[in-house]
Amino acid sequence: MSRYKGPKLKILRRLGDLPGLTQKKSKKTFPPGEHGQESRKPSEYALRLEEKQKLRFNYGLSEKQLLKNIKLAKKVPASTGIVLLQILEMRLDNTIFRLGLAPTIPAARQLVNHGHILVNAKILSVCSYQCKPGDNITIKQKSSSISLIKKYLEFPALANIPNHLEFNKETLTAKISGIVERNWVALQLNELLVVEYYSRK
Repeated sequence: MSRYKGPKLKILRRLGDLPGLTQKKSKKTFPPGEHGQESRKPSEYALRLEEKQKLRFNYGLSEKQLLKNIKLAKKVPASTGIVLLQILEMRLDNTIFRLGLAPTIPAARQLVNHGHILVNAKILSVCSYQCKPGDNITIKQKSSSISLIKKYLEFPALANIPNHLEFNKETLTAKISGIVERNWVALQLNELLVVEYYSRK
C-alpha cells in the first residue's frame, strides 16, 4: 500500500488527532461514512488496526515501511513498542517537524526532498534517515530556504520541543542530544496494540 494522499480531515475524524498529518481541525465529531454516527463496540482486531493506522498516517509511512520498522524494533532487546516509536520519532522528517521547522511531517519531508536541510554540514535528501545523538541539523544558506523556514517557525504545530533536541532560533541550527523518551511522543496511542497487530500476521 502506497503513501496516503487523500483527504486528511476524513482520516482525523476516523482516527482522532494526528499532529504530524495536518494542522486542520474537523468541525464534525462523528466518524466518516454512512454508518459513522452508529455507536458499536469495536472488536479487538478493530482496536489494534486503528492504533496501527494512527502510526501509519501520522508518520506518513507505507504499510511496507511500517512492517520493516516493526522487524527492526523486534531485534532490539527492549520493549518493542517503545523502540518502534523511537525509530519513527528519530526519522529526519519527524525531527524537522518536532523542531518546528515545518508545520507537518509531509511539509518536513518536502523540505528534505528539496535539499533545504543539512545534516552534519551535508545536504541529506533521505527522509527516513535515523538521526543520532551528536548530529547537527542546519538550513541551507540560501535566501529561499531561510525565508521558508522562518515563515514556518511563526506557526509551530506543537508548543514544546522535545528534550532530546536543542534548537537555536537565531542561527537556525539544531543538535540531537539524545534519544526521544516515550513521554515526549506527541501522538496519543497504545503502541502495544500495534505490536499485537503485527504479532498475529
